[in-house]
Amino acid sequence: MPLQNRVDPKGELHAVSSRGMFMGNKGCLHNEQKQIVKKAGGTTGWVICALNHKGIKRELMAKGKYTELFFLDEATALAAGHRPCNDCLKSKFADFKLRWLEAYNDKNSALSTMAEINKINQKERYYRGNKVTYQDNMLNLPNGTFIEIEQSFYLIWQGAKYLWSFEGYKEKSDIKNELVTILTPQSFVDALTGGYTPEVHPSIRELD
Repeated sequence: MPLQNRVDPKGELHAVSSRGMFMGNKGCLHNEQKQIVKKAGGTTGWVICALNHKGIKRELMAKGKYTELFFLDEATALAAGHRPCNDCLKSKFADFKLRWLEAYNDKNSALSTMAEINKINQKERYYRGNKVTYQDNMLNLPNGTFIEIEQSFYLIWQGAKYLWSFEGYKEKSDIKNELVTILTPQSFVDALTGGYTPEVHPSIRELD
C-alpha cells in the first residue's frame, strides 16, 4: 500500500501510487509506523527538492527524519506552499528568491534573508491549521497559479486553465472573467507575476 505522502495543490496528503516530478519536505510528519500524525513538522523552510541528488538514497519515512513528500510538478508544490531548495535546486532557488524579493520589497520594507522570507511564507500558507486562500479575478493570475473551483484544482497556464490530477493534467478549458479561490500563496503569485517560471508536468502539452 502506498505511503500517505503525495501532495495535492491544497497541501493535503494522500496515499496514491503516482510519484510525480519533485520531492520535498516540511519536517517530520510521521510516527514510527510511517503514519502521518501532523500537518507540519515545526519548520518554516518548506522546500521543493529534486527526485535524485548526488546519488543519495533514503528510506522513506525513517524514524525521526523528515517526511519525504512528492508533487506532480513544481507548480503543484508552490501551491502547497513549498519553494525551491538551495541545495539540490540551486539555480531555481536563486531565481525564485530574486523574483520573490523584487516583488515583496516593492510593496514592503526591504527583506534579504531566507529566514525572513520563510516567516512571511508561513503566514500565507496556514492559519490555525487551515490552508490560507484568497480570491481574485481569474484573468489577473500569472502562469503557474493554482485555483480551486467546486473542489477541483486548476493550473493557470498560457491563457487557459488545466484540470489537475495526481497522474497529470486531464482537461483544458478557457479562463473567464470570474472571481476564484487561489491556492498559491500571495507572495508566490507575485514572484510568478515577476517572471518566475515553474516546471509543469509534460501531460499539459498533450492537451494543446
